[in-house]
Amino acid sequence: MNVAVIMDSFKGSMTSREAGNAVREGIKGVYPNANIAVKPLADGGEGTGEILTESLGGKKISVSVSGPLGEKNIAYYGYLETEKVAVIEMAQAAGLTLLEEKNPLQADTFGVGEMILDAVQKGCREIWIGIGGSGTNDAGVGMLQALGYTFLDKEKNPIGRGGKEVGRIEFISDENVSSALKKCCFRIMCDVENELYGENGATYVFGKQKGVTEEQKEKLDKGIKHFAYQTEKFIGKDYSMKKGAGAGGGIGFAFLSYLQAEFFSGIQFVLEKLSIEEVIQNADIVITGEGRLDAQTGMGKAPLGVAELAKKYHKNVIAFAGTVTEGAKQCNEKGIDAFFPIVREIVTLEEATAKEKAIENLKDSVEQVFRVIQMKRGDV
Repeated sequence: MNVAVIMDSFKGSMTSREAGNAVREGIKGVYPNANIAVKPLADGGEGTGEILTESLGGKKISVSVSGPLGEKNIAYYGYLETEKVAVIEMAQAAGLTLLEEKNPLQADTFGVGEMILDAVQKGCREIWIGIGGSGTNDAGVGMLQALGYTFLDKEKNPIGRGGKEVGRIEFISDENVSSALKKCCFRIMCDVENELYGENGATYVFGKQKGVTEEQKEKLDKGIKHFAYQTEKFIGKDYSMKKGAGAGGGIGFAFLSYLQAEFFSGIQFVLEKLSIEEVIQNADIVITGEGRLDAQTGMGKAPLGVAELAKKYHKNVIAFAGTVTEGAKQCNEKGIDAFFPIVREIVTLEEATAKEKAIENLKDSVEQVFRVIQMKRGDV
């Protein structure tokens, strides 16, 4: 039996690789001679950089950058030396998890620009960036400031940093931008399709999770709309309504407008770069999963990307998750033939997500499912 195991992480519990190895152990408990290929997985969000870097033989580069509120922060990015490719996660420098207290008026993306500059100085001319998990709402202005763009107010004084400053921009200059930066190719991993501003934009859709209050929404939204207007005057094009412009607190707009970036589905990008299609082609059964299967999974998260690829080759797909909601039934319509929660008794969330217990539960659940497969195949 050939099995492809392609698991996303169980956030707060197991990494992608730990989950994959637990599945392998469960299968081996029934089919000790099975040929099992374990591949890590991510969808462009947290952990994507590490998985791509490790799987493609790169190394981690640590760099001191500004955190979202200007504090010094040690971030890392992946460096594929032979190809001169940098693999960056926005959240390393501007992530929500870096904020002890959410502050969308002050938080900025300056550190993301510092990471990019460091990679460019090391000779990278292709840069892959995952823009999930941000704690900012500055439309990428902080990143652009770090890259050398100058933003002035109506008195032609430099603006400050953070979401509150974006609406003050009246003049833009690229005189201090490195010529090397203009030779770079940016590939953005993003599954958010929202535009920059308005009811379906960055502030109104994602602002609350970053601390935006009802009183702040209108002002912040008007600010980034004004930035879009000034940007159009500067570059002669308007990218504000493009899919993904509102991703990462609007940093998607900055990448589209100032860095001519290409956008890719995070999961599709990872599947391609890790050559997972070839592994699926050679499998009899495909196993996938994540911490929680719900309606959002059915809208294109990592397990659905695996399932869609598996169905291209008419493979059976089984998913495992820490928890499963009623909305997860959509997954059955989109390529996951069956899914199973791994929690085996009533416990607290803390108990359920404890790493050792989660690994044990996943391993045991997989073993029981494969015992059913064994009976069906007549291998008993």
